[in-house]
Amino acid sequence: MNGLLVTGTDTGVGKTVVAAGLARLLHEAGYRVGVLKPVETGWEGPPGNWPPDARMLAEGARVDNPPEQVAPCVYAEPLAPLVAARRAGRPVDLERIEAAWRWLQDRDWVLVETAGGLSVPLTDTLDYASLAARWKLPVLVVSRPGLGTLNHTFLTVHYARSRGLPVVGVVLCGYPEQPDVAEQTNPAMIEEMCHVPVLGRVPRRPAITSADEAAAAVAEGLRLEAFLARYEELQQRVLHD
Repeated sequence: MNGLLVTGTDTGVGKTVVAAGLARLLHEAGYRVGVLKPVETGWEGPPGNWPPDARMLAEGARVDNPPEQVAPCVYAEPLAPLVAARRAGRPVDLERIEAAWRWLQDRDWVLVETAGGLSVPLTDTLDYASLAARWKLPVLVVSRPGLGTLNHTFLTVHYARSRGLPVVGVVLCGYPEQPDVAEQTNPAMIEEMCHVPVLGRVPRRPAITSADEAAAAVAEGLRLEAFLARYEELQQRVLHD
């Protein structure tokens, strides 16, 4: 089973768009894809209904899992999981998360999306980097294309490496049709600073509200063959280290 943690440099950078779009590209290439968002916050719907991020992931992978297997823990307030859990008086249920993860082990690919970035806490002792280490997941970083992204992207990549997590690469989401100077020069500078490839530039859209739209945008900005080649290269490197 191939696995990947899709994380971001900030909230709202396009993690769900990239994860759902990549899931669809893998599915269309013939892979059996599983998706998991261990904790989704900012949704107040009734139990058993689909939170929006989990729905887009499931539709992207074309899976018919029940909602609780894609988003095992859901909180109403749009906060970091640990903060939302404390305020709700309901701790993040790691047993539910682990059960959802085990259920996906027969898939060719499993994409796990974070809520926020790598250092966002789920419990007093566990952040997403810890979860990725536990599940032996390499990391794909989703970043903004514009001014300020160099620092955010470098810090995310650096933290991943400090925790022993291989970084597959970076995807810039929301890349404009007419980029300014910062947006033009940032991809090469990210590669120079972080020593990882920029694997995609997902184009900016007025809004992306469905998995079909996410898949179309990701397909325009990311070559699946390049992603798979980089993933295989990284896995071989890890095996020989």
